[in-house]
Amino acid sequence: MFKQDPKVKGLEVHRVGGAVRDELLGWPVYDNDWVVVGATPDMMRKRGFKPVGRDFPVFLHPETSEEYALARTERKSGHGYGGFEVHASPDVTLEEDLLRRDLTINAIAQRADGEFTDPFHGQQDIENRLLRHVSPAFSEDPLRVLRTARFLARYANLGFTIAAETLDLMQQVSHSGELEHLAAERVWVETEKALAEPSPDIYFTTLQRCGALSVWWPELNDHLSAGLTRLMHAPEQTHMPLAHWRYALLVSVLVDPQRDALAQRLRLPNAVAQLARHVALSFNLMAAPLTDEGVLHWLERLDGWRKPEQVKAQLQLICRINSELEAPLRNAWQGAKAVDPQALVSEGLRGGALGEALRARRQQAVAKALA
Repeated sequence: MFKQDPKVKGLEVHRVGGAVRDELLGWPVYDNDWVVVGATPDMMRKRGFKPVGRDFPVFLHPETSEEYALARTERKSGHGYGGFEVHASPDVTLEEDLLRRDLTINAIAQRADGEFTDPFHGQQDIENRLLRHVSPAFSEDPLRVLRTARFLARYANLGFTIAAETLDLMQQVSHSGELEHLAAERVWVETEKALAEPSPDIYFTTLQRCGALSVWWPELNDHLSAGLTRLMHAPEQTHMPLAHWRYALLVSVLVDPQRDALAQRLRLPNAVAQLARHVALSFNLMAAPLTDEGVLHWLERLDGWRKPEQVKAQLQLICRINSELEAPLRNAWQGAKAVDPQALVSEGLRGGALGEALRARRQQAVAKALA
């Protein structure tokens, strides 16, 4: 039960989606989504709501900024996530709006007095710990394959599984060619969210089970087990998000061309692609005995003189994987960083000679620290 907002007094308003689901599961609810039945855009604007929906009528509450969407239906009209025609009007019922949703646990509505509208038995599926599609229209939106895998990554530790018939649909979509029409940015958004969930490994194993991994992550198909083992070593409390660390660890088992192809296909943010390169460098460094040339190359690739935070981040990772290496590497970095280029300039070195001498002195400092 929740308090009825005076801004929507006189309208038929229901809380829907994730807020209802998570409250029933006992999870914290951070924000609410609302559906308004029987209203028009003009009615919402007159109450001070700000229209923000580009493809369908969604409004922001003038005080809370929570989203209020007019009840709508959807009809498949093209490929991919955006290939739908939307119909929103006062004659669309709540049940019709809930019918267009992906999973039954996301198709529960709640009134202010606490009463639930649950035409597809989402509460029962919550009790049975089951992710089940609402209708065959599930297969019309290929993004739902990724979303379902992400929900399993979130709730698997509560005992959730995917219904057999839903997994069948996910397999059909994965082999239909529809996944290829998704925008790379949408694929990354879902993947980034999944990487932050309690069981991110389950996202990828689920996608492999249904055949979706081969579409967007073919490089991982033969290396998934090794990548998932590394994924669990992500450092905590760094300046970079946990999801980005986990991605970088996952793809660190790939060779450079594979990792670069995956980054290009997913159109990764530069910071994520760079972190993936750095993590791979660190694993390559740890895979062989430390040498002054190898450590210096590692520091140079991390731009350790101008961007110390990048070295600090990799030292945190190395400490989690092989703590004995952290101190000598840190000492080597500090020693190399202490070499003063101005001292070499004062010796009369310029241009290429200066660069060669600077590198040689840094390598000597690294060798001394490692010894």
